[in-house]
Amino acid sequence: MEQMTTQRAAQIAGRMCERTVVVFGDVMLDEFVWGDVTRISPEAPVPVVEIRRESVRLGGAANVLANLLALGARAMIVGVLGNDRAGERLRATLEEAGALHAGESLVLDEERPTTVKTRIIAHNQLVVRADRERRTPIEGGTEARIIAALRKLLRDADAFVVSDYDKGAVTPRVLTDVLPFARELGIPVLIDPKIRNFDSYHPATLVTPNHHEALRLTGGEDDTDEGMARAARAIRQKLGCDSVLITRGEHGMMLLEGDGEPVYVGTAAREVYDVTGAGDTVIATLAASLAAGTTLVEAATLANHAAGIVVGKLGTATASAAELVASFRGEE
Repeated sequence: MEQMTTQRAAQIAGRMCERTVVVFGDVMLDEFVWGDVTRISPEAPVPVVEIRRESVRLGGAANVLANLLALGARAMIVGVLGNDRAGERLRATLEEAGALHAGESLVLDEERPTTVKTRIIAHNQLVVRADRERRTPIEGGTEARIIAALRKLLRDADAFVVSDYDKGAVTPRVLTDVLPFARELGIPVLIDPKIRNFDSYHPATLVTPNHHEALRLTGGEDDTDEGMARAARAIRQKLGCDSVLITRGEHGMMLLEGDGEPVYVGTAAREVYDVTGAGDTVIATLAASLAAGTTLVEAATLANHAAGIVVGKLGTATASAAELVASFRGEE
């Protein structure tokens, strides 16, 4: 595989600023409660966390959007919010971050809570995570509003991302309607999949499971290079998608493009502190790169570097265009 230069990375990053990506999926808030542990509770053998500070980040599909904005791309998001304070906060955070048309494209569902993941962290270690969510699929009226919002926004898009966190917003009905519509518009369609909706992810340009998901989707157990290649071919055959990219943690990525031979991309991470949201960074960088006119191998190389940046940060994080370009300087 040909090595990417800093000059080429900068050229692509410059083009990202001129592109628009639509994201659809399970939007959520990531809450972080930071503190210290100095004693064990007398009530039960659990640590007592003395809270020092709290922070909120965009999570799930909203983190994909945050990563796109960090790269300089224009981004729009379609998702479902509950009629609650968390939903109000999520909408406001998205608008502050720079999401285009967030007031119109976020669908309110009175029957569902806004998904919130609360992580309590002490001494840079996760102590516990508490989730507030409803994972049952959305109902027909909400589906119809999502389809209408997507059909409107996709007409002005250069790429489309489906970020499925299996929280109920992504359904076969929505996928069956909007994926062929996006294909007709001629824009790249990228999908971060889950098992529940697997049979509905078509047509698609690129499907991006991690190695655990790839094995579960295909019933395999072999996580070697050869096993991943077999899994990718099985996924591509089942879905009829153009290409498959499997993220493999410390082993980097494997890209199967069309009927060609797999391409293996070694990890670019220097130090790993937290893998939270790394998959969001990968698919966001892939989408922004393809929207900017790169090859799939170039997009995978950039995404691998972006993931290497965010796993070196604690909590839900993003990689900026400047950080991404700078990450290539040490390889020349």
